[in-house]
Amino acid sequence: MTIQDDGARVDPRVLRTRRLLQDALLSLARERSLDEISVADVADRAPVNRSTFYQHYPDTDTLLADALDAQAALVGADLNDVHPGTGTGEPPDVLVRYATHVAENVGLYRSALGEHGSPVAVARLRRRIGALALEGLELHGAPPALAALPLPIAAAALAGSVIGVLVAWLERDPLPPAQDVASWAWSAVSGWPAQD
Repeated sequence: MTIQDDGARVDPRVLRTRRLLQDALLSLARERSLDEISVADVADRAPVNRSTFYQHYPDTDTLLADALDAQAALVGADLNDVHPGTGTGEPPDVLVRYATHVAENVGLYRSALGEHGSPVAVARLRRRIGALALEGLELHGAPPALAALPLPIAAAALAGSVIGVLVAWLERDPLPPAQDVASWAWSAVSGWPAQD
Protein backbone atom coordinates (compact mmCIF):
# COMPACT_ATOMS: atom_id res chain seq x y z
CA MET A 1 0.00 0.00 0.00
CA THR A 2 1.06 3.56 -0.71
CA ILE A 3 0.09 6.49 1.50
CA GLN A 4 -1.26 9.66 -0.19
CA ASP A 5 -0.70 13.26 0.98
CA ASP A 6 -4.02 13.17 2.86
CA GLY A 7 -2.90 10.07 4.79
CA ALA A 8 -5.16 7.64 2.92
CA ARG A 9 -3.71 4.33 1.82
CA VAL A 10 -3.88 3.58 -1.89
CA ASP A 11 -3.32 0.21 -3.50
CA PRO A 12 -0.32 0.34 -5.89
CA ARG A 13 -2.54 -1.16 -8.61
CA VAL A 14 -4.82 1.87 -8.33
CA LEU A 15 -1.86 4.21 -8.68
CA ARG A 16 -0.59 2.23 -11.68
CA THR A 17 -4.00 2.42 -13.40
CA ARG A 18 -4.26 6.15 -12.72
CA ARG A 19 -0.78 6.67 -14.18
CA LEU A 20 -1.76 4.67 -17.28
CA LEU A 21 -4.86 6.85 -17.73
CA GLN A 22 -2.90 10.07 -17.15
CA ASP A 23 -0.18 9.05 -19.60
CA ALA A 24 -2.82 8.06 -22.16
CA LEU A 25 -4.54 11.44 -21.92
CA LEU A 26 -1.28 13.37 -22.17
CA SER A 27 -0.25 11.28 -25.17
CA LEU A 28 -3.56 11.98 -26.89
CA ALA A 29 -3.29 15.68 -26.03
CA ARG A 30 -0.06 15.87 -28.04
CA GLU A 31 -2.01 14.67 -31.10
CA ARG A 32 -5.29 16.63 -30.88
CA SER A 33 -7.12 19.23 -28.86
CA LEU A 34 -8.51 18.32 -25.45
CA ASP A 35 -12.12 18.85 -26.49
CA GLU A 36 -11.69 16.12 -29.13
CA ILE A 37 -10.57 13.50 -26.58
CA SER A 38 -13.26 11.22 -25.20
CA VAL A 39 -13.28 8.77 -22.31
CA ALA A 40 -13.33 5.96 -24.90
CA ASP A 41 -10.19 7.40 -26.54
CA VAL A 42 -8.35 7.47 -23.19
CA ALA A 43 -9.52 3.98 -22.24
CA ASP A 44 -8.39 2.59 -25.62
CA ARG A 45 -4.97 4.24 -25.34
CA ALA A 46 -4.43 3.15 -21.69
CA PRO A 47 -5.54 0.22 -22.48
CA VAL A 48 -8.37 -0.29 -20.02
CA ASN A 49 -12.11 -0.54 -20.39
CA ARG A 50 -14.44 2.41 -19.87
CA SER A 51 -15.78 1.07 -16.59
CA THR A 52 -12.20 1.03 -15.25
CA PHE A 53 -11.83 4.66 -16.31
CA TYR A 54 -14.98 5.58 -14.36
CA GLN A 55 -13.77 3.67 -11.29
CA HIS A 56 -10.90 6.18 -11.11
CA TYR A 57 -12.18 9.42 -12.66
CA PRO A 58 -15.60 11.00 -13.17
CA ASP A 59 -14.51 12.71 -16.40
CA THR A 60 -11.56 13.69 -18.57
CA ASP A 61 -11.30 17.15 -16.90
CA THR A 62 -10.50 15.61 -13.52
CA LEU A 63 -8.09 13.20 -15.19
CA LEU A 64 -6.36 16.14 -16.90
CA ALA A 65 -6.04 18.05 -13.63
CA ASP A 66 -4.47 15.00 -11.96
CA ALA A 67 -2.16 14.44 -14.94
CA LEU A 68 -0.97 18.06 -14.87
CA ASP A 69 -0.37 17.85 -11.11
CA ALA A 70 1.57 14.60 -11.50
CA GLN A 71 3.72 15.97 -14.31
CA ALA A 72 4.53 19.11 -12.31
CA ALA A 73 5.44 17.00 -9.27
CA LEU A 74 7.72 14.80 -11.42
CA VAL A 75 9.83 17.81 -12.39
CA GLY A 76 9.90 19.19 -8.83
CA ALA A 77 7.39 21.94 -9.60
CA ASP A 78 4.55 21.24 -7.16
CA LEU A 79 3.02 24.61 -6.25
CA ASN A 80 2.08 23.20 -2.85
CA ASP A 81 5.80 23.53 -2.01
CA VAL A 82 5.84 27.35 -2.47
CA HIS A 83 5.58 29.61 0.57
CA PRO A 84 5.79 33.43 0.49
CA GLY A 85 7.56 35.52 3.07
CA THR A 86 11.01 33.95 3.11
CA GLY A 87 14.13 35.21 1.40
CA THR A 88 14.25 38.01 -1.12
CA GLY A 89 11.94 39.23 -3.85
CA GLU A 90 13.23 36.55 -6.22
CA PRO A 91 10.70 33.82 -7.00
CA PRO A 92 11.53 30.48 -5.37
CA ASP A 93 13.13 27.81 -7.54
CA VAL A 94 9.99 25.65 -7.43
CA LEU A 95 7.94 28.47 -8.99
CA VAL A 96 10.56 28.97 -11.71
CA ARG A 97 10.54 25.19 -12.33
CA TYR A 98 6.74 25.31 -12.59
CA ALA A 99 6.86 28.15 -15.14
CA THR A 100 9.61 26.32 -17.05
CA HIS A 101 7.51 23.13 -17.03
CA VAL A 102 4.52 25.08 -18.37
CA ALA A 103 6.70 26.66 -21.08
CA GLU A 104 8.05 23.24 -22.10
CA ASN A 105 4.46 21.98 -22.44
CA VAL A 106 3.01 25.20 -23.81
CA GLY A 107 0.55 23.56 -26.21
CA LEU A 108 -0.98 21.43 -23.47
CA TYR A 109 -1.23 24.31 -21.01
CA ARG A 110 -2.63 26.67 -23.65
CA SER A 111 -5.34 24.12 -24.23
CA ALA A 112 -5.92 23.28 -20.55
CA LEU A 113 -6.03 26.87 -19.28
CA GLY A 114 -7.39 28.60 -22.38
CA GLU A 115 -10.87 29.68 -23.35
CA HIS A 116 -12.16 26.13 -23.87
CA GLY A 117 -9.87 24.58 -21.28
CA SER A 118 -10.44 22.43 -18.24
CA PRO A 119 -12.57 23.99 -15.51
CA VAL A 120 -11.17 21.48 -13.00
CA ALA A 121 -7.53 22.29 -13.84
CA VAL A 122 -8.19 26.03 -13.67
CA ALA A 123 -10.08 25.71 -10.36
CA ARG A 124 -7.23 23.68 -8.82
CA LEU A 125 -4.65 26.18 -9.97
CA ARG A 126 -6.77 29.08 -8.66
CA ARG A 127 -7.11 27.31 -5.28
CA ARG A 128 -3.35 26.77 -4.98
CA ILE A 129 -2.50 30.31 -6.01
CA GLY A 130 -5.22 31.66 -3.69
CA ALA A 131 -3.64 29.81 -0.75
CA LEU A 132 -0.24 31.28 -1.65
CA ALA A 133 -1.75 34.75 -1.97
CA LEU A 134 -3.51 34.46 1.38
CA GLU A 135 -0.27 33.41 3.06
CA GLY A 136 1.52 36.36 1.45
CA LEU A 137 -1.22 38.82 2.48
CA GLU A 138 -1.12 37.54 6.05
CA LEU A 139 2.64 38.12 6.16
CA HIS A 140 2.90 41.41 4.26
CA GLY A 141 -0.57 42.96 4.35
CA ALA A 142 -2.73 43.83 1.38
CA PRO A 143 -1.66 46.30 -1.31
CA PRO A 144 -3.56 49.61 -1.17
CA ALA A 145 -6.00 48.62 -3.93
CA LEU A 146 -7.11 45.58 -1.92
CA ALA A 147 -6.73 46.93 1.63
CA ALA A 148 -10.49 47.36 2.18
CA LEU A 149 -11.25 43.74 1.29
CA PRO A 150 -11.28 40.79 3.71
CA LEU A 151 -8.02 38.87 3.26
CA PRO A 152 -9.65 35.76 1.70
CA ILE A 153 -11.39 37.99 -0.88
CA ALA A 154 -8.17 39.89 -1.58
CA ALA A 155 -6.36 36.54 -1.99
CA ALA A 156 -9.03 35.39 -4.46
CA ALA A 157 -8.59 38.64 -6.40
CA LEU A 158 -4.84 38.09 -6.56
CA ALA A 159 -5.29 34.46 -7.59
CA GLY A 160 -7.58 35.51 -10.43
CA SER A 161 -5.03 38.11 -11.49
CA VAL A 162 -2.20 35.58 -11.48
CA ILE A 163 -4.29 33.14 -13.54
CA GLY A 164 -4.96 36.01 -15.94
CA VAL A 165 -1.24 36.80 -16.16
CA LEU A 166 -0.42 33.13 -16.75
CA VAL A 167 -3.02 32.79 -19.51
CA ALA A 168 -1.94 36.08 -21.13
CA TRP A 169 1.68 34.86 -20.99
CA LEU A 170 0.68 31.57 -22.65
CA GLU A 171 -1.07 33.48 -25.45
CA ARG A 172 2.07 35.43 -26.35
CA ASP A 173 4.08 34.44 -29.39
CA PRO A 174 6.97 34.27 -28.90
CA LEU A 175 6.52 33.16 -25.32
CA PRO A 176 8.39 35.44 -22.87
CA PRO A 177 10.90 33.62 -20.62
CA ALA A 178 9.56 31.45 -17.82
CA GLN A 179 11.62 33.44 -15.30
CA ASP A 180 9.59 36.55 -16.19
CA VAL A 181 6.18 35.00 -15.48
CA ALA A 182 7.53 33.40 -12.30
CA SER A 183 8.67 36.83 -11.14
CA TRP A 184 5.34 38.45 -12.04
CA ALA A 185 3.36 35.74 -10.24
CA TRP A 186 5.64 35.83 -7.20
CA SER A 187 5.25 39.58 -6.93
CA ALA A 188 1.47 39.23 -6.91
CA VAL A 189 1.23 36.51 -4.26
CA SER A 190 4.15 37.32 -1.96
CA GLY A 191 4.04 41.08 -1.57
CA TRP A 192 7.55 41.50 -3.02
CA PRO A 193 8.03 43.88 -5.96
CA ALA A 194 8.64 42.29 -9.36
CA GLN A 195 12.27 42.13 -10.43
CA ASP A 196 13.29 43.84 -13.67
